[in-house]
Amino acid sequence: MSTPSAQVTLHDVTSALEELYPPAWAASWDAVGLVAGDPERPVRRVLFAVDPVARVVDEAAAWGAELVVTHHPLLLRGVTSVAATTPKGRLVHRLIESGIGLYTAHTNADTARPGVSDALAAAVGLTGELRPLDPDPSDPEGLRGIGRIGRLERPMALHEFAELAAAGLPRTAGGVRVAGDPQRTVHEVAVSGGSGDSLLDAARAAGVDAYLTSDLRHHPASEFAEHGGPALLDVAHWAGEWPWLADGAERLRGVLSARGATVETRVSATVTDAWSQAFRGSPEHT
Repeated sequence: MSTPSAQVTLHDVTSALEELYPPAWAASWDAVGLVAGDPERPVRRVLFAVDPVARVVDEAAAWGAELVVTHHPLLLRGVTSVAATTPKGRLVHRLIESGIGLYTAHTNADTARPGVSDALAAAVGLTGELRPLDPDPSDPEGLRGIGRIGRLERPMALHEFAELAAAGLPRTAGGVRVAGDPQRTVHEVAVSGGSGDSLLDAARAAGVDAYLTSDLRHHPASEFAEHGGPALLDVAHWAGEWPWLADGAERLRGVLSARGATVETRVSATVTDAWSQAFRGSPEHT
């Protein structure tokens, strides 16, 4: 871990982040960039987290971080007030009162290469050269885009791949849900961090053996399975994006180091998955 430096400002850090994840790569509906913080204030410690929630801010304050970088936006929709009468307003007040900045890298980090899905692909065992599942049409080289397609080191049964994916991702109440023949051979796999059922058709068109993502809905998933598409693996939204945090932190330190600056980084240990428990039905109903 790098030795912290008091000479780095919030502007220096956000400039480095925007070199890695240019805001222009974000979707038109997205809200990325600096949410709170004085660009001229010094930054020594940066906490990376998936969600901008109170428990993450508590963690940042306890560690003495001056900046939190999250994947998910705090204020995705337009607001007319940040009064402390709402949860998001209270969080903004807490950040300002604690002297902690907040920066968001969302769909720009999804699209980047390497980005969110590259880290997810590595976590679930994909190796070699990765290609976008949904290429960014503005990229003439076709390297950027949403999702990734890659190969496992060796072909394996679907249930083996599910176990490999579960071992590579943080534990959640929902685990890894699977649709498909457990004995089906899986070699080429598509992944997409975050909600990915909008890319079901792209996964089918790519001819992959399996598609791993989050937040798959009942009807699209069941229709997909009925028409002979790839096997499906549904992981917790938080878990599928969590692997990017360490990668983003490492790359931030790399850019700053090239500029002769250092900050200390930490990946949040706070589990912010929305689902904390799961209960199984009676065997007579299964």
